[in-house]
Amino acid sequence: MTPQQTIKEISVTSNILQVKSPCNFLVFGLGHDSLMWSSLNHGGRTIFLDEDKSWIEKINQQFPTLESYHVVYDSKVHRAEELMKVGKEDEQCRVVDNARHSKCPLALKSMPNEVYEIEWDLIMVDAPTGFYEEAPGRMSAIYTAGLIARNRENGETDVFVHDVDRFVEDQFSKTFLCEGYMKTQENRLRHFSIPSHRATLNRPYYP
Repeated sequence: MTPQQTIKEISVTSNILQVKSPCNFLVFGLGHDSLMWSSLNHGGRTIFLDEDKSWIEKINQQFPTLESYHVVYDSKVHRAEELMKVGKEDEQCRVVDNARHSKCPLALKSMPNEVYEIEWDLIMVDAPTGFYEEAPGRMSAIYTAGLIARNRENGETDVFVHDVDRFVEDQFSKTFLCEGYMKTQENRLRHFSIPSHRATLNRPYYP
């Protein structure tokens, strides 16, 4: 299967996996690189989330060992600036809690139970579709990845966002994952290391 990222982009995540694997790896997006990600996390738990049910069925037929789930997104790319404003101004969007119970309009609250119950070591945001105005866009996926990371018991979560050459991926990752937590950028892939906000009381939501 052909990877959707370049070799240099892939190496950023694979280097972290070499240190942390076997671990819990959550991937927004089920694609041609999914088998590779699962293999790089050999012995760990890798879950893929995708908005296209028929695509999930197709990939599952080819690679039945992959664990993937369907997620419904109710956002649209053309609402990105409006959602950015809400995320910045609504105090509920700065409350660290389980994403399922969050009152922030950006939080994804209807994902599979596994997503909320597992403590994730790595999160990759490479979906949903975001290259046209009526596409769902990655606004909620990026915000929710940051919330999941902050809500872990202790330690840090490595979060990766692909396609940061686009407005949504660029601005939402800088804003809600925070430039202060950014470790590196390789071409269109950005890497953040987000610490637990539950382990350190009074840690500001944005560093």
